[in-house]
Amino acid sequence: MVKHIVTFKLTGTDAERADVAARFKAALEALPEQIDVLQSIEVGVNENPAEQWDVVLTAVVPTMADVDVYAKHPAHVAAAALLAGHKADRACVDYNF
Repeated sequence: MVKHIVTFKLTGTDAERADVAARFKAALEALPEQIDVLQSIEVGVNENPAEQWDVVLTAVVPTMADVDVYAKHPAHVAAAALLAGHKADRACVDYNF
């Protein structure tokens, strides 16, 4: 099994970032029903104003190759498009567990 952990830093006002983060979270949470290899996904929106990152997701897929299947799936591409013009930075870690 592979954990795919990604964190995002967004641009915009606090209200804009909160809106984008909420829409992105909802879109991501709908993905397990649409992507066969996606066994689970957990999405968190940062509530700590002292921190700089806005959204974190933890997805579980069977293999490292499935990370690519998930990433290229049209439903995931559509969810990621919600960040267009709002993504300042992204960091990712994928590991077997």
